[in-house]
Amino acid sequence: MIKKIVFGLALLAGVNFFTSCSSCSSNSAENLDEIPDSVANAPLQLSENVVNDMIQNISSPVEMATSIKNSGAGFSEKVLNPSDNMKNYNSSFKRALNLGVYSADLGYINTFNKNSVVIQYLLAVKELADGINVGQFLDFSTLKRLATNSTNLDSLKQLSVTSFNKMDRYLREQKRANTSTAIIAGAWIEGIHITCDVVEQTKDEDLTNRLAEQKEIVSILLLVLDNYSKADKNFQALCQKIEAVKAAYESVRITYEFGDPITKVSDDGMLVIEQNEIPHYEFTPNKETVINNIISAVREARQFVVE
Repeated sequence: MIKKIVFGLALLAGVNFFTSCSSCSSNSAENLDEIPDSVANAPLQLSENVVNDMIQNISSPVEMATSIKNSGAGFSEKVLNPSDNMKNYNSSFKRALNLGVYSADLGYINTFNKNSVVIQYLLAVKELADGINVGQFLDFSTLKRLATNSTNLDSLKQLSVTSFNKMDRYLREQKRANTSTAIIAGAWIEGIHITCDVVEQTKDEDLTNRLAEQKEIVSILLLVLDNYSKADKNFQALCQKIEAVKAAYESVRITYEFGDPITKVSDDGMLVIEQNEIPHYEFTPNKETVINNIISAVREARQFVVE
């Protein structure tokens, strides 16, 4: 079953990156409206509440990064979007997309405690956040201090969630939900791109299943993005790439069986009983062909995002 994940927690992945700066650059406002106002204010085919609920179900890059580490795969810097690419993103759309990308990269970096590269990615996040006028919600100096000390990861995560929630709320209040959606899309694409690379190298069964379960996620993401594609050629082009990913997933069939209920204690101390659903995956005509097709489509979508 699709897991509900608060996206702020997801972007934890970026270890908070969303959360990462404290000031806005002087020329940010000049580029702020490069995503047309007509798009930001366009009526949605889906209500905002429905869109928000869908976004809650989009997979967390943090979870993906943790699964990668648990598989025994090592860290690979080559799968990341080089931090120097940040200077190539001159439109609000590209800045928002790659703010998401670098957030997922940061999550991956921090999961493996690679402090040697974390600062350059935090700086890239800062620059992009400033570029779309949301840098005021990111405490860069605190993030930098926490990110370079592995004993502070819990504090880093909490700061990330708080910062992202403020950013997301601000974007929606300013009728810029499209920008928030682009950030989310970028983070998801980068997270699944990194997963594809590891699956291709290791053939890890658990990670392959995590990749397969994204069939449900890609449909949700596409519905959200489609709200903006009718009025914006950027979202239109992104939807075409995601449509190709969705088509590659058509050969995956997911079924569920009920397992024993799981009892948990919620954050507020309440006892919660959750239904345990065990997924099963079928690939037609065979797993290797299907996974290779998915990897190919994901790489093409990711190339569009980071180019």
